[in-house]
Amino acid sequence: MGSSQNIPVAGLLLAAVTFLAMLLLGTEAVIALAVLTVWVGSLLVAAGRPPEPPKAKVKQRLTLESIRDLIESTSTPMVLTERNTIAIANHAARKMLGPHIIGQDTRVALRQPEAISLLNTGNQGEAIVRGLARRGDIWQINRQMIDERLALLEFINQTAEADISRAHTDFVANASHELRTPLAAILGYVETLQEGDGKLDTPTAQKFLGIIEREAQRLQALVSDLMSLSRVEAEKHDLPTERIDLASLVERAACDAAGQHRIERLALDITAEPTVLGDRQQLEQVVRNLVDNALKYGAADAPVSVVLDLVQGDHARIAVTDQGEGIAPEQIPHLTRRFYRTDPGRSRASGGTGLGLAIVKHIVERHRGRLDITSELGKGTRVVVRLPLAAPDLVSDISDSGLRGDAFPQSETQQLS
Repeated sequence: MGSSQNIPVAGLLLAAVTFLAMLLLGTEAVIALAVLTVWVGSLLVAAGRPPEPPKAKVKQRLTLESIRDLIESTSTPMVLTERNTIAIANHAARKMLGPHIIGQDTRVALRQPEAISLLNTGNQGEAIVRGLARRGDIWQINRQMIDERLALLEFINQTAEADISRAHTDFVANASHELRTPLAAILGYVETLQEGDGKLDTPTAQKFLGIIEREAQRLQALVSDLMSLSRVEAEKHDLPTERIDLASLVERAACDAAGQHRIERLALDITAEPTVLGDRQQLEQVVRNLVDNALKYGAADAPVSVVLDLVQGDHARIAVTDQGEGIAPEQIPHLTRRFYRTDPGRSRASGGTGLGLAIVKHIVERHRGRLDITSELGKGTRVVVRLPLAAPDLVSDISDSGLRGDAFPQSETQQLS
């Protein structure tokens, strides 16, 4: 029932007058009473029904519900504002900014001056905001006006693009510097030899020629490593398919890296003969790089340990350990960055390019493996590579037992989770 203000008094009086008139005119009392009951009941039902909302409010409610259903499942954070108050925030926006933002003033929720300037304009547009969700992130906010009251804010994360752009810029700058240094040395000593007019004594000339040769070899190694890194990055999404006996590969590559002059420092410990799916040339490069680094930076009178065994039942583990000065804990996360050196002077003097561990990291990732580096100052460094074993070659096994193997597909490679 509605309130007393909504009772239709005039309608009830008219119904009563009609009832009396029907009785005076000789209408049966039952029929007159039925008419009165229906009439009064319809009036009271109509009086108790809530008033219909204005068409504008119905339309707005339908619009908000439609937008909520439309944007809720999208992975891009989106917020609908009503006169700069957050009315709707989809799951991605609530995850980024917190569920408490619904009902807040948008300028309070975002806090950033660039975002506030965009909101204060009252028009559609875009703004670049830094540190919106966490320090260092970069977001582009796009504002689209739906009507004079409603606006949709779209948040596009540009942090990854900025990181890639910065990495490319750093790489070009570092590569240019690394290439320019040996070239400057080569050109400088060549000019000195040319200006000597043949008056340079033989020892000095031989010294200069030795420096030129060393710098040229360093330049050649740098170009070679850059080409290797480029190739690995280009193939990082292509899974290797060749079945490789890892024991023989590790032994051969480790001995090649040591050479005749350092072979006595190499301590091989191969306790398993695992088979992996891989790129033979790249896996050899991994072992050579790790062993070469250990021999360069380990103590000159201490052995370098190279161990190959099985772990977790389905992974091969290559561990290379030196007994050198070790690496500070804060430097370990940066070791696989291109051109990163813990001791630049010592690295260049030993012929290092600063790309070895970056190449190792990319090769291991291509093989769906894992790279771990641990170190302790004054004791040495240990680098461990884990690679998933190849699944059994069912075709070969069945063929060897005299059965047809073409009906049995080869199992896929197991991968690290």
